[in-house]
Amino acid sequence: MKIAIFGLGYVGLTGAGCLLKEGHSIVGVEPHEDKVKLILSGHSPIYEPGLDDLLAMGLADNRLTVVSQVGKLLSECDLAIVCVGTPSAADGSHNMTFIAEVSRQIALGVDPSREKPLTVVFRSTIRPGSIDGLIAPIFRAHLGKDFARAVEIVYNPEFLRESVAIKDYFNPPKIVVGTQNGQPSDRMTELYKNIDAPMFVTGYREAEFTKFVDNTWHAVKVAFANEIGRVCVQLDIDPQTVHKIFVSDTKLNISPYYMRPGGPFGGSCLPKDVRALAHISEEVGAFNHLVDSLLRSNEAHKRFIFDYVTRDIAPKANILMLGLAFKAESDDLRESPQLNLAHKLITAGYKLSIYDPAVKPTQLLGQNMGYAFSHLPSISEIMVSKEDAEGTEYDLVIDTNGSLAKIDVKAARTVDTNTLH
Repeated sequence: MKIAIFGLGYVGLTGAGCLLKEGHSIVGVEPHEDKVKLILSGHSPIYEPGLDDLLAMGLADNRLTVVSQVGKLLSECDLAIVCVGTPSAADGSHNMTFIAEVSRQIALGVDPSREKPLTVVFRSTIRPGSIDGLIAPIFRAHLGKDFARAVEIVYNPEFLRESVAIKDYFNPPKIVVGTQNGQPSDRMTELYKNIDAPMFVTGYREAEFTKFVDNTWHAVKVAFANEIGRVCVQLDIDPQTVHKIFVSDTKLNISPYYMRPGGPFGGSCLPKDVRALAHISEEVGAFNHLVDSLLRSNEAHKRFIFDYVTRDIAPKANILMLGLAFKAESDDLRESPQLNLAHKLITAGYKLSIYDPAVKPTQLLGQNMGYAFSHLPSISEIMVSKEDAEGTEYDLVIDTNGSLAKIDVKAARTVDTNTLH
């Protein structure tokens, strides 16, 4: 394919080199004349191992053209890939000036009478809603009724690390393609046909949000590791030994477990141990702000879940909650988020029934019994049997532990807090 790449920084120029290696022809569009001259002389303006050789190969084969203005060359291209910067604005948001300007340039340069639409691929990190709210309107404003016929807009975030970007291009952890209808793009399928990686085709917003989630998670990992390291140093513990033990656990620690958006955490271990670590950190002067924030974030999520399940449900509505213990197949009610939700629902005036086959109020003992009755005094009255649950019609059923598949209930609406659907 013939591909135009707008913006020859790290992402754009590395992408150009890798696409040249795959046999494509590249038109690089870079407004800085000094960069254009340097690339045309066979040298990369950035240092990335192996990139000079790929660019030199493209120039020798006459498959690499670099210009400051794309002009009529766009009419010859199958794809246009946008890799311009989105630097931070003063308020922390992304500055979308370059994205808007390049979108305008492409919209003006595309031929509405093209035989096949130009696939315009945005790789720059942009906030969710940018294609729907900024980019597509620019194209519509310039192309009018020809918009859908002239261009196909795609969002395709990059996952390249500097210094190993070429290796990452050919061995990515995943490929994410966002399209208008969430369906595959033929040109993107063709573009990545030689790359062995899982491909996720989604709507625009899910694809746009992916890079934010990834980078923030990476930042969380670094901050968490450093906070633990500070505590270790203060307590004369070897941080490297602790790290080695931690990362060896690929069943729970370094794994998808505990990573699905759903209910808050609870139970007898997590809240207690997070509090204790926060106390230890403060005591030894390690200042673990990330750890300190965990319980506050969890409390905020409890409030969110209450608002989430009660949207469009008026007080006094008849509600069935499936699951009361902090996890399924358990009767442990200590610091159970479900207990907290039940209390909020009753306090707000809803008529609540709870079905949890593992929880028998008369069989609770010790701290478990004390915690349950002190936080939900009416627990014995609102717990119902499976038969009673199935024999009543509800305005809302809230599934907190995946029990909905095991019980046949009638409800105007159901909500699964495990998956936030």
